Amino acid sequence: MTTERSSDNPPIIAFVDDDERASDLFTRYARTEGLTVHGFQSVEAAQQWLLEHPVDLVISDLKMPGMNGLEFLEWLRERWPKLPAILITGYSTIDNAIQALRLGASDFVKKPYDPEELIALVHRLLGDEAPSPAEAPDTNERAMMGHSPAIEAVYRIIDKIHDVRINVMIEGESGSGKELAARATHERSDFAHTPYIVIDCGALTDTLLENELFGHEKGAFTGATNSKPGLLEVASGGTVFLDEIGNISDAMQVKLLRVVQEQEITRVGGVQSIPIDVRFIVASNRNLTEMVREGTFRHDLYHRLNVVRLQMPPLRDRPDDIPVLAQHFIDEFAERFRRPATQLTERASKAILDYPWPGNVRELKNAVERAVALSDSEEIDLQLGSDDTASSVSDGSAIDADHPTLEVLERRYIEKTLAHAEGNRERTAGILGINKSTLWRKLQSYEKK
Repeated sequence: MTTERSSDNPPIIAFVDDDERASDLFTRYARTEGLTVHGFQSVEAAQQWLLEHPVDLVISDLKMPGMNGLEFLEWLRERWPKLPAILITGYSTIDNAIQALRLGASDFVKKPYDPEELIALVHRLLGDEAPSPAEAPDTNERAMMGHSPAIEAVYRIIDKIHDVRINVMIEGESGSGKELAARATHERSDFAHTPYIVIDCGALTDTLLENELFGHEKGAFTGATNSKPGLLEVASGGTVFLDEIGNISDAMQVKLLRVVQEQEITRVGGVQSIPIDVRFIVASNRNLTEMVREGTFRHDLYHRLNVVRLQMPPLRDRPDDIPVLAQHFIDEFAERFRRPATQLTERASKAILDYPWPGNVRELKNAVERAVALSDSEEIDLQLGSDDTASSVSDGSAIDADHPTLEVLERRYIEKTLAHAEGNRERTAGILGINKSTLWRKLQSYEKK
């Protein structure tokens, strides 16, 4: 086997996942990108094939029956040390993902992953990605965010700091594209080749967040049978994106302040300081300036992180982007799902301009994805808000006549949306335009009542 290939031949990828549907979806999507994918439902089948066929890159799920992804990675490294390999992992197995990096994995992606982002990672690892965003303003990343004056202003700031390792604070409503802006800040920089790790602060308790960020020493707590490096240690030399930083406690803010100032960490249960070199990008859908005034967010940490500030505008404030983004998502999902959809109906085209989009770009993307997946014609309608029949905003006639409180209405709306999403909490949060951790807390409170 060799990792070298002729420029005349398409890259060959081995995709290993016991879920045949995942393999089939990625194979079909990769084909549109000029990639050849061979799918396998077990490590053993992949091993047998790899011994006889050259490939350019391997993608493997972490948890599978029989030999798992880590064992497979060790097997690969023994035979082909330079072969690029990507592991797919659930968030609950992040420790294993870190171990995979130490064993020589090129990168890892967390479930549920976006095939588009996985393809972009493949291109980067193969060294045949398209021109840099600065040279190609019509890349998919730009299409995902838009071209309105408000978004162009964001990109002007991103481009100005491409050559400096400087902390960045991104603020904006949920679903407005903060994570896309963070990724663009990293990928459009001169340091795009360095590690980039995303951490959702809102989804973790203090204890879990501290363990993920700083790692721990053997014996630090019950069950700590081995030492584990934290994500800040793994990301040293690169960028860490702390999403929903406004949700961390005051105690964690104190610990993070020391890390940002001193660029060193101490593992949980450890006594030795470990130097790191990390650029921080942070985001929040809460107004951190207001939180500082209220005393709920430390002013010293705020100023350490707020060296450069990006304000993501809500979708309702950039109406010129709405039709462009909708068409982009139609094209993307029609190709992915192999549906005939090509455009919105005239009614839907008008409705998307009248609708306030409380969930911003994320809500628009989810609405289009749902409509395209269910479509059987070239024109599609969109379901907006909570009305199951409309392609425009509900006029309020669907509200129950029993005069419920706002809290009850909110609960009914959330539960109805969750049922519509077939119990998928991530998709439900996207439709509602709220953070996953916010949805989880609300559902937990409902169970207690």
